[in-house]
Amino acid sequence: MPKRPALVLSTLFLMQGAAFYGISQRAEAIPPSKPLSAFPRAIGEWRIVREGGIEKDERDILRADDYLTRQYAAPGGKEASLFVAYFQSQRAGQTPHSPKNCLPGSGWTWSVSDTIRVNIRGRARPIQINRYIVSKGNDHAVVLYWYQSRDRVVASEYRAAMFTAWDALRYNRTDTELVRVVTPVTQNGIDFIEAFFTKLQSR
Repeated sequence: MPKRPALVLSTLFLMQGAAFYGISQRAEAIPPSKPLSAFPRAIGEWRIVREGGIEKDERDILRADDYLTRQYAAPGGKEASLFVAYFQSQRAGQTPHSPKNCLPGSGWTWSVSDTIRVNIRGRARPIQINRYIVSKGNDHAVVLYWYQSRDRVVASEYRAAMFTAWDALRYNRTDTELVRVVTPVTQNGIDFIEAFFTKLQSR
């Protein structure tokens, strides 16, 4: 008998396939959005210290319509890396690559894998995001990431796929963002997320 994860994945793929087939008969609604390059370079006490980039071969694998990779710093020696990949449509197989699959391929191993809740000013409920504590040699870091669509934040890849199918059927849209924050293991990244979250959501 097939194992439960395989059944869940198969069901999700069928749902997505049915949803994408349904909207393939009509033009998908692409919501307007500002380019990620316009995202603020100063956010509260945080200031950009480096604008990053992605090599062409990595961009070809990522297949995002827009992306942002920056390093920010704040007083007290605090630093955080922000990566955002925006996909305006997932109908043609342009879907976010989960960081939990990319980390081992880059030589990182994790010692903690869980989800945490972050309170965001103006939201009735905290958002739930993934947390990984990883290491590579003598380097240690905290990796936080989530999927963001419309006004929704999702940690689970499975739930993100289910919501994509739902959005395709009900709203005729499949846009999403993968948001990832990396900080030194001596920090938790929460104050940085609290600072930029609303600005990213409203762009």
